[in-house]
Amino acid sequence: MIELLIGPVTGLLDKFVEDKDQKAKLAHEIATLAERQAHEIAKSQIAVNKEEASSHSMFVAGWRPAVGWVCTLGLATNYLFVPICNFLLTITESPITVPPLDLSEMMPVLLGMLGLGGLRTYEKTKDVARK
Repeated sequence: MIELLIGPVTGLLDKFVEDKDQKAKLAHEIATLAERQAHEIAKSQIAVNKEEASSHSMFVAGWRPAVGWVCTLGLATNYLFVPICNFLLTITESPITVPPLDLSEMMPVLLGMLGLGGLRTYEKTKDVARK
């Protein structure tokens, strides 16, 4: 949202600021404002994540692994259990088939977690991960 304001505000600088150096400095500060704000939000979220991960309570630190296991069970059901059941039902000439699960809402969660897992792997390769 703030990106939509950057163009008009920097256009106003031409009308109110005559010094070119001062104008360039202000335009740069305005242009980097959104990036700095996003950076601060990300740093705050990292601090919250660290607090959650260091908690000894299963309900605070355990929700991420629980979500990971639910996603794993969903994938295992869709790609192992359902095909095996349908194969066995076909062999027994049963007219019943087991429908696959709708994973459309689960996949963004899983892909987000895998992305975070990729960052964790990167941390480990750079020796900055905690032991």
